[in-house]
Amino acid sequence: MIASDVRAHARAEAERLTRLFMEAGALPVEAAILQPAETLLDLYGEDIRARAYVTSDPLRGEMMLRPDFTVPVVQMHMESGADPARYTYAGEVFRRQETDAERPWEFLQVGYELFGGTRPHEADAEVFAILQSAVGNLTLRAAMGDIGILVAAVKGLKTTAARKAALLRHIWRPRRFRALMERYAGRTPVPATRKALLAAADPFADAGPEIGLRTRADVGARIAALREDANSPPISGEEVALIESLASVREDAPYALSALRDLCVDLPAIRPAVARLSDRLDAMAARGVTVETLEFEASFGRTTLEYYDGFVFGLYAPGRPDLPPVVTGGRYDALTRVLGRGREVPAVGGVIRPELVLRLRGAP
Repeated sequence: MIASDVRAHARAEAERLTRLFMEAGALPVEAAILQPAETLLDLYGEDIRARAYVTSDPLRGEMMLRPDFTVPVVQMHMESGADPARYTYAGEVFRRQETDAERPWEFLQVGYELFGGTRPHEADAEVFAILQSAVGNLTLRAAMGDIGILVAAVKGLKTTAARKAALLRHIWRPRRFRALMERYAGRTPVPATRKALLAAADPFADAGPEIGLRTRADVGARIAALREDANSPPISGEEVALIESLASVREDAPYALSALRDLCVDLPAIRPAVARLSDRLDAMAARGVTVETLEFEASFGRTTLEYYDGFVFGLYAPGRPDLPPVVTGGRYDALTRVLGRGREVPAVGGVIRPELVLRLRGAP
């Protein structure tokens, strides 16, 4: 089958999915292919450059080919939308592939997004059930997690606000997160150069002229922060072990819920988030989702785009580790606060890859 035929069939599948989402009450919306790079850089930092195509416009500055639809749809809703609201969209997204030439750099996404409402667990269940039903003719493995539980655990640590903020910034980078935990627990040696810098009565003595973009005040503030951290007591080994136990929970959902409830005894900060998980599972069961075989992974979603801050999920083809997930999604309330200039609304959504649906279905 030639490439144009593949694209035509994928677009037909995208239209089918869009109709399903419209029948569920979603309003179809569009988003420009070129998006301002500044917004994405502010959200994700320079790391986004490794995943997106960047270009320059003489009038608009740096622009990116959209890596997904969520950010522009959130911006649209926060500027003009009324709650609650449901949206659907379909179109190409673009991702750089620097390590695997076989993975596509351009592919279709069809999405369903739900904003507002007063019962977030029911909205989570609605989005999951609708997307799962839309690909119900495929046998897919369903997995879910909840970034909010780990966030709550970090916020509950008996340590400084600066350390908590650093850990929260790196929740989506598990190796960096673990390295910080080891450092804050006093398990990694302090470099000799840092020891000397912090011990100096005047760290700027013989420093020479200022160069680069960082000012003397910037450097001084950084040194003060390092000194404060060095004088702070380490995170206890018990708390480190509890965070590690939490991050390693991986069971079918009912057993995972039981394990998390046990952890609440020593991590009381996670109780509200675990209660929300329980409510979500009940709401999913009420919509016909088989929660008994739904896999829960506490670290699920920690290496994807960083706007998810609660419920996360994915549907995968069993026995096909070579394929990306067919369906992904999650909750991103914090993103609405950032793009809404302080105004926050509950928001959850997900996307389907039509060409993967066709590939697994074996259709032409």
